[in-house]
Amino acid sequence: MPERIGLYPGTFDPVTNGHLDVIGRAARILDRLVIGVAINTGKGPLFPLEERAELVRAETDAIAARTGCVIEVRPFKGLLVGFAQEVGASMIIRGLRAVTDFDYEFQMAGMNRRLDQQIETVFLMASETNQFISSRFVKEIARLGGDVSSFVPKLTLERTLARVRNPVQD
Repeated sequence: MPERIGLYPGTFDPVTNGHLDVIGRAARILDRLVIGVAINTGKGPLFPLEERAELVRAETDAIAARTGCVIEVRPFKGLLVGFAQEVGASMIIRGLRAVTDFDYEFQMAGMNRRLDQQIETVFLMASETNQFISSRFVKEIARLGGDVSSFVPKLTLERTLARVRNPVQD
């Protein structure tokens, strides 16, 4: 049987417990999971690309050990389907939080399917405890002094609080 390789793309700015939930569930059904950290300067990221990738690596080591799935974290830019082809992925993993996510993701899946019919999009529903978490809300709440400790893992929490308290120009 060929190796089951999936690609989970995102900006991960910062990586949240919702992301980790999807990663953990995807790792149970795949042999190898490539987490594609998107270069997206248009969103005005809190963390530079390399630090986002570093945090994802650090936060996913335990998932790889627990599931036996090989997890690789790689920055990417450009067309998602092209990156999926480059890493040999037969599946693009997408997490869904709410109906509003579905509309966008449904359109994206259709476009990706037209670009490469060999790559399937697999949707994983966020668990009920993570359905409302988004990186955007985490950053906003942290910037306003709110408690985000239940939304992100410990290392990411420390780095996020340090960034919002002492913004650094990258």
